[in-house]
Amino acid sequence: MENKVKLEIDGREVEAAEGTTVLAAARSIGINIPTLCYNGRMEPYGACRMCMVEIEGQKRPVASCVYPVKEGLKVRTDTEKVKKIRRMIIELLWPSWQAYSEEYGVTSSRFKTGMTDCSLCGLCVRYCEEIKKENKLYFKGRGIERQPALVEGSELACRSCGECFNLCGSGWVASRC
Repeated sequence: MENKVKLEIDGREVEAAEGTTVLAAARSIGINIPTLCYNGRMEPYGACRMCMVEIEGQKRPVASCVYPVKEGLKVRTDTEKVKKIRRMIIELLWPSWQAYSEEYGVTSSRFKTGMTDCSLCGLCVRYCEEIKKENKLYFKGRGIERQPALVEGSELACRSCGECFNLCGSGWVASRC
């Protein structure tokens, strides 16, 4: 029998199994927390930070897709601080990722953006590694130079597989294979 914990998310009480993430607990009661790098078929990654939430008693927001539920936790998913973080992420990824731009009132970016055709969510790289066990994709570079890349000579294998194409919101993978 699995242990259950009680917590509060946006004022609503929820019971979840130990080890469940805050994101999963929120979704179980119909609270939507936006994500970019999360996919239920893969290990949580926490890289995009779009799913940040505030936890009462903690100084800094946490990534809800990797943060485990705890007894008595009080979570806020829609505070001004959280909205500000999400707006910043949308701006940083502009124009390659505009999924939540209208909801958060973002119409452009004040930042000089690097690569514009990839949001760097890592879903394609992780799918190829975790699900397919092929490792045909990887990230190269750092900072604004970071970008996904195909292992040399893997274009045909990538194109014939194509399973990660539908994970890519920007179409980067399909356009490179």
